[in-house]
Amino acid sequence: MEDLLREYLPIVVFLGIALVIGLALLISPFLVAYRNPDPEKLSAYECGFNAFDAARMTFDVRFYLVAILFIIFDLEVAFLFPWAVVFGDLGWYGFWSMMIFLAVLTVGFIYEWKKGALEWD
Repeated sequence: MEDLLREYLPIVVFLGIALVIGLALLISPFLVAYRNPDPEKLSAYECGFNAFDAARMTFDVRFYLVAILFIIFDLEVAFLFPWAVVFGDLGWYGFWSMMIFLAVLTVGFIYEWKKGALEWD
């Protein structure tokens, strides 16, 4: 039993160090942060908008639609990279299976385009 516990000792040490570092990184900003915000720092920037209502206000559904479209095409790229790496070993079956995958995504993209999901009024 001691041999078994001795084999798990590095894992316990690693978890202990990770816990200490994680807690230190979570607690240290509260202790050392500079607490003098100016209006420019608290204002909305980039694609945000000024706060004018309660925090529970509703958002336009287009925000979510754009996020879903981004995830779909991001996953497409995530599948294309490994496919491109082993492209030479896959043969025609691998080529045509990826072409079918891309065709399905293209049909979905055209559908979203025709429905006006990509237009921002």
